[in-house]
Amino acid sequence: MNDAHLHLVVNHFPIIGTILGLGILIAGIVLNNKSVQNTAYVLFVISAVFGFFSMSTGEGAEEMVEDFAGIGKAIIHEHEEMAEKLAIVLYALAITSLFGLYSNLKNKPKAKLVSYIATVVAIIAVFFAQQTGTTGGEVRHTEIRTDSAAVDNNIEKITPAIEEEKE
Repeated sequence: MNDAHLHLVVNHFPIIGTILGLGILIAGIVLNNKSVQNTAYVLFVISAVFGFFSMSTGEGAEEMVEDFAGIGKAIIHEHEEMAEKLAIVLYALAITSLFGLYSNLKNKPKAKLVSYIATVVAIIAVFFAQQTGTTGGEVRHTEIRTDSAAVDNNIEKITPAIEEEKE
């Protein structure tokens, strides 16, 4: 399994895990249920771990696909920039979540405050997760790019040239 394959395997969990974790955390706050909140905190920590793995495999994946037709370095760079921002927020969310777990398990008076802080950080993480997922999808899915018409025109120009080279 190469880095591109590994990246595709692990890169979805930080996004989906953060979104699910946010919903679970909000439910835990509304229901005033520490077990539900703790579930969200664990999910956030796991999402950050998978975020680390995604960042670790991203460079190798970039090296494999950056010269493919219709991709280019600019679109990968945009995805990489968003992924770096998401990683920072996920790491902050994981640290906040560890404080939340500790506060809940030890019945600390600041547990409620930590849950609100984690909710705010998780909302920020979900924003960056959406941006990272979209820019990552745009690497190979030209149909979702805002400049997809330009990409389609470039591919139409490239395809005949490639076919001529084959002849």
